[in-house]
Amino acid sequence: MNETASQNAEEFGFKPGDIVQEWLWDDDVDDSIREKIENLTGEDLVDEDYDSAVDGVILWWRDGDDEDELSDTIVDAYAVVGNDGPLWVLTPKPGRPGAASSSTVQSAAKTAGMNAATPLTVSPDWNGIRLRAFGKGR
Repeated sequence: MNETASQNAEEFGFKPGDIVQEWLWDDDVDDSIREKIENLTGEDLVDEDYDSAVDGVILWWRDGDDEDELSDTIVDAYAVVGNDGPLWVLTPKPGRPGAASSSTVQSAAKTAGMNAATPLTVSPDWNGIRLRAFGKGR
């Protein structure tokens, strides 16, 4: 993915027509990532109160947020995205305010029954970590 993710939102695994749910939005998120996903899918991002199945999830998470809360949020997000939909945890990159250790995300993912991929650069200030349920392909 490298630095092209914000320019090529399809590298997140989303497709035109997909409904992508956004969790833990705050005013520090990278709007360029959000816009690229919306432009690719042709759909507005929906928030965590959306009550139907979705095709993918992005979850913004920062250091200082409770790791147990992250595990719970991953479980909740996975319940609406289903087995094959992309689920991404986006964290500020090292050295940025709110930067989270990838090991913290990996630990929360493991607690939630998920595997966490290696962090990838998704924008100048944010990394993305794709999660998959144990036993799913890489």
